[in-house]
Formats: sequence, C-alpha cells, structure tokens
Amino acid sequence: MAGMIAVFGLLLWNSAQAKPGQQCPALLNHEFPRLQDEKAISLCNFKGQVLLVVNTASFCGFTSQYEELEKVHSQYKSKGFSVVGFPSSDFGNQEYKSNKEIAAFCNNTFGVKFPMFAKTVVKGDGANPLYKQLANASGEQPGWNFHKYLINRKGEVVGTFKSGVSPTSPQITQAIRRALDAHPITEQ
Repeated sequence: MAGMIAVFGLLLWNSAQAKPGQQCPALLNHEFPRLQDEKAISLCNFKGQVLLVVNTASFCGFTSQYEELEKVHSQYKSKGFSVVGFPSSDFGNQEYKSNKEIAAFCNNTFGVKFPMFAKTVVKGDGANPLYKQLANASGEQPGWNFHKYLINRKGEVVGTFKSGVSPTSPQITQAIRRALDAHPITEQ
C-alpha cells in the first residue's frame, strides 16, 4: 500500500512539474535504466525528438546494424533525432547475460554512442511498457532482433521496419527525414 501511495505521489508531482504544452507524450512517459550504469533515465528527456527505437542483440546475424544505427544517429542528431537501443534476449537468446558485457561489446566493437538502455523484454506479456505501447500503437510486435519503430516529435509511431531493413536504407532514411521535416525543431 505504501508503495502505491509513493507511486501515486510521484505521478502527481510529475504532472505538477509539466508546463502547459510541454507534457510528455504517453508513449515516452517511462523510465528505464541506462545500459552503462543502470541509472534510471526518463524517455521524456527525448520529447520533441524523432526516435528510432531498436531492440538489439550482440550475437545476431543483424548485429552489424549497430554500425549503421550509429551512422544514422550521427547524421541526424543535430536535427533532433536519436536512435534508442534496447538489448534483449527474446529471440534466440542472442544477448550477453550482463549489462556490463553488453555495454563493453557495443562500445569496443561498434563505438556505439547513441543511448542504450539495460537488457529488457520486448515481446509478449512480459514486454516492458514502452514495447507494449509500441506494439499496440503499430499493431506489430518485434519479430526478431533489430526491429525498428520510428516515433515522430509528437510521440506517435509513424513507421515500423523489420530486422532485415538496413538503418541506412532509403526506406528508413526517407522516413526519418519526413518525420524531421514534418515538425522542425523550434526554439523554446
């Protein structure tokens, strides 16, 4: 009961802190631990950005997409874009056991600089709340590692891309540019 009261109090405090017109979209209203240090980070920090949310794995045939994801992240980040990665063992158990091992692999093998969160579940009843919302909003759960969801600046899913679609493909880069151009960054 005390836990429920604390959660309610935190929700009430968070809603009181939001300024009119600057509320966090429901899709982003979640906290997850960062991969490198497990410090909780709110996805509301990404509000107003275009996001490519990707479930990743270190031992998958698509793992080389990390390099392409980093390239796309670097290319568009100054325009208000970010790749956001969620390691998972949901498909073929193709991920390291510990977040420390995953972080070292991402950094040492691919020089990943885009935000990565701690290992999580991305499909089914046990999926984390973001992935449940992504599946509900798009009508599509990840079918394998490196499934991608494109979220616009309003926090709406505007595209889904299967694992085999390269992050640097015209299909994805054109969708990113359309999302960026639809609502350009404005000074606040």
